[in-house]
Amino acid sequence: MKITVVGCSGSFPGPTGPASCYLVEVDGYRVVLDLGNGSVGALQQYLDLADLDAVVISHLHPDHCIDVLALYIARTYDPRRRFPRIPVYVPGGGGHHLARAYGKGEAGGLTSSFDFVEWTEGGHKVGPLRVTVARMAHPVETWGMRVEHGGKVLAYSADTGPCDNLVELARDADLALFEAAFEEGRDDHGPKDLHLTAGDAGRAATTAGAKRLVVTHLPPWNDPEVARRDAGAAYHGSVDLAAGGSTYEL
Repeated sequence: MKITVVGCSGSFPGPTGPASCYLVEVDGYRVVLDLGNGSVGALQQYLDLADLDAVVISHLHPDHCIDVLALYIARTYDPRRRFPRIPVYVPGGGGHHLARAYGKGEAGGLTSSFDFVEWTEGGHKVGPLRVTVARMAHPVETWGMRVEHGGKVLAYSADTGPCDNLVELARDADLALFEAAFEEGRDDHGPKDLHLTAGDAGRAATTAGAKRLVVTHLPPWNDPEVARRDAGAAYHGSVDLAAGGSTYEL
């Protein structure tokens, strides 16, 4: 698996890049994990939109899903060619939610380009990938992911507070891609079922036995070096901060 960070800004696009989007490539198959604000523009640096095979959406907050609408426009109205329909995996009601956001009023308005598949707990075949999903601790229906191929494992937290399901999804993962929108000290009184701190991310990766930790989803107001310090204090393996254009080979 090759993982490319397309966008990693938390909660809204930052001055140097879009919100959450991660491109996973294996054996010529290409899927994105989330399509947050601004990500379709950046995604075109890494592939022709005609070559995208599937989209998986963790939850329906705009910084993780709203550029499905930009992708719809690109794949529906490009006068140079016709695009095949592709699967878009979403939480319950996701197709209708996105259609309303676009203004079509119903999911049928987007299905000329997308085949919406709603997540259910457990394992799913997404092209050559095995994607196992579990509910995260977040105010809306949110699915963390364990992406497997050829014995390699990527664990993606999506947005979540600390929870047992995150640790299980990341058990012995080669790479744990964990959010850290909260900052210890500053956000101690925030809701518990909302976000991780970098320390929470480090502790979860340690408990899971993950081999590498990449901290992501930092809002523009966070200090990345504080996140690096706090994650490193809780996790004694390799800690990276996600950055647009970074790649990881598993």
